Amino acid sequence: MKYDVVVVGAGPIGAIAARKSAEDGSRTLIIEEHRSIGSPVQCTGLISREALRESGLKPETSFIYQRIRGANVYSPSGRSIRVDGGRTRAYVIDRKIFDRTLVTRALDAGSEIMLSTRATALTNTEDGAVLTVEHGGIRENITAKVVIGADGAKSNISRLCGLGRVKRTLTCIQIEGQYETCDPGFVEIFLGNRFAPGFFAWAVPTTETIARIGLCTEPEKTPPHEHLRRLLREHPIVSKRYKGSCTSLTLGSIPIGALRETSADGVLIAGDAAGQVKPTTGGGIYPGAICAKIAGRVAARGDPRRESLREYDRMWQERIGRELKIGMQIHNAIGKLSDERLDEFIHLLSDEKIMTLVREYGEMDHPSILFGKIASHLKKRDLFIFTGRLLKDLIRSR
Repeated sequence: MKYDVVVVGAGPIGAIAARKSAEDGSRTLIIEEHRSIGSPVQCTGLISREALRESGLKPETSFIYQRIRGANVYSPSGRSIRVDGGRTRAYVIDRKIFDRTLVTRALDAGSEIMLSTRATALTNTEDGAVLTVEHGGIRENITAKVVIGADGAKSNISRLCGLGRVKRTLTCIQIEGQYETCDPGFVEIFLGNRFAPGFFAWAVPTTETIARIGLCTEPEKTPPHEHLRRLLREHPIVSKRYKGSCTSLTLGSIPIGALRETSADGVLIAGDAAGQVKPTTGGGIYPGAICAKIAGRVAARGDPRRESLREYDRMWQERIGRELKIGMQIHNAIGKLSDERLDEFIHLLSDEKIMTLVREYGEMDHPSILFGKIASHLKKRDLFIFTGRLLKDLIRSR
């Protein structure tokens, strides 16, 4: 089989890349190792307005459960702040239907698809690449000018082409069950090293009585299901609102920290496979969609040479590279805070002037803008005291 572009992975990023490639006139094939689109689900299912727009979709009722305008953020001691965006800022979605909608758009644009197909080898040629796949127990070769690897955090394509895999990942677990939601228009975020060290836990409402409850942590000795059990049974807020039922369980990992290079001879890497994920929230659809469209356009040019494909690296770095780097700095800084400092941090943010800035600049996809505005409005005395305590914590930990 011979194609101009082969996209490995039929998730949102692969589907968007394939659609863009096909729209630009390339004969495009999507291959997916699973038997159906959107399974297994490895996502919270919370997507920002901007991410939906970058995906090329409108907020359709077919895949939207809930419209979200803000969040209630709880510190380890139970102190809370209400971040109210004033209007719809995000959507709780059905990922299976969302993914299938994106794949359908790619097919409508002219792409083809093969399910239950796994890439096992990749060989470069003067004209591009030869991808060896297994399908229905049969091994065959597919030639392409450019292969786009959109095959997730454990990308086989990235490994096969020599770019390697993203080295740092967060471990995530989530259930869906009965939950006493205070306001279905707000998600709940729970901070604290006892329940979600290095990141945070959440309750995302799908209805007034059902929520997705989960957490993400830096890899450590304690398995994620132990943290989740503790969250459901011992957290002073979650334990009261969770009603003890579970209709689904989701496990996954989130890669953070983009690859230094995302192009090689005949190959481009996009989405989770490239680490193009927001380190502040773990969301990958917004940055991934931006990169997928760039990858689709660059691949459709039909030039497999590495020096030509490096244009992809330059273009996506120009669009979101700075945001991802600042997001990593924010992630690392907040992830190292003790519970006591997290309480103080939430207290600092509770100032009414700060909340006004949050309402005005609090987009999920551009945290650097918001943090820059907040930093300029923090009272110097409070900031000085907070920084001093952080330094003391650092000295004690050595």
